Amino acid sequence: MAGPPSGIARRTEAVGGVAPADIPFDEILNAQRPMIFRGMARDWPLVQLGLEAPARAMAYLKGFDSGQRVVGYTGPPQIRGRFFYNPDLTSLNFRSERVMLGEFLDRIAEGLEAAEGPSLYIGSTDLDTYLPGFRAENDLGLPPETFGEAPPLASIWIGNRTTAATHYDMSNNIACCLVGRRRFTLFPPEQVENLYPGPLEPTPGGQVVSLVDLNAPDHDRFPRFREAQAAGQVAELEPGDVLVYPALWWHQVEALEPFNVLVNYWWNATPGFMDTPMNTLLHGLLSLRDRPEFEKRGWKALFDYYVFGPAERAGAHMPEAARGALGPMDEMKARRLRAQLLNRLNR
Repeated sequence: MAGPPSGIARRTEAVGGVAPADIPFDEILNAQRPMIFRGMARDWPLVQLGLEAPARAMAYLKGFDSGQRVVGYTGPPQIRGRFFYNPDLTSLNFRSERVMLGEFLDRIAEGLEAAEGPSLYIGSTDLDTYLPGFRAENDLGLPPETFGEAPPLASIWIGNRTTAATHYDMSNNIACCLVGRRRFTLFPPEQVENLYPGPLEPTPGGQVVSLVDLNAPDHDRFPRFREAQAAGQVAELEPGDVLVYPALWWHQVEALEPFNVLVNYWWNATPGFMDTPMNTLLHGLLSLRDRPEFEKRGWKALFDYYVFGPAERAGAHMPEAARGALGPMDEMKARRLRAQLLNRLNR
């Protein structure tokens, strides 16, 4: 596995001796400042077993197996762990199948000593559904109010030496490196143009990925990537380390050992009745992108006024009873807006 991506000198801030209850979430999110918390999960049973031997960690995971099939991904040796596209971007360079967790772990175990072999990966698998009881022994123990109205989505990621190509998620993330070492390469959201995003579909993992290979960037084809390199940062994680970073940050994730396990928690503090902004972006492609430039400038001004400016600005000069959707959003207003949109889209 290659070393840290060249051209990215900055290292993510790391601190030690912090308890989960003392994670400064507001600072991380408001200041857009990813942070590593060294050793925060070091005492988890899975971490300790993984430090002893991969086989012990695998046996421990099998003890929680619910017996349901999970989605496993297999890539041929020539992809060298990078789950991505074929050369013309029309299909993916790996296959997915429903597998039994124990059998997939056995496949990883068989290749632990092999220098070359298939890339094996189980990603974003719901912990409470597929490994019930695991979190009773391995969890940050954060109170529910930490995450707002909805509890976080806790998932597990298992595999050998693999690379998840640079992408963003729509949720804030707490990533706990439990077995093996991981390397996150992070870019702030405003670097999107310099990362050359690929097709909206298909995608390797459900999210758009950058077409730039961070470990071997083609600066002739992607010249603006140098600007992303200057803005990027690298987070090197040892077993037991925890990385927290905000939603919409682009990140490549490299699993660096023959056997690796990560648990993460995704959360958003927004109320459940709010729609996903990705739907808005897709509709913007349909309704705005190909309009004349003078119209787009006008619509940009309207969006800045109604959407991206202070939430209270557009309705502040009206009586409260007249504000409608321009007042604070609630579940009833959200339902009405959704009904209006459906009527407009279906006409």
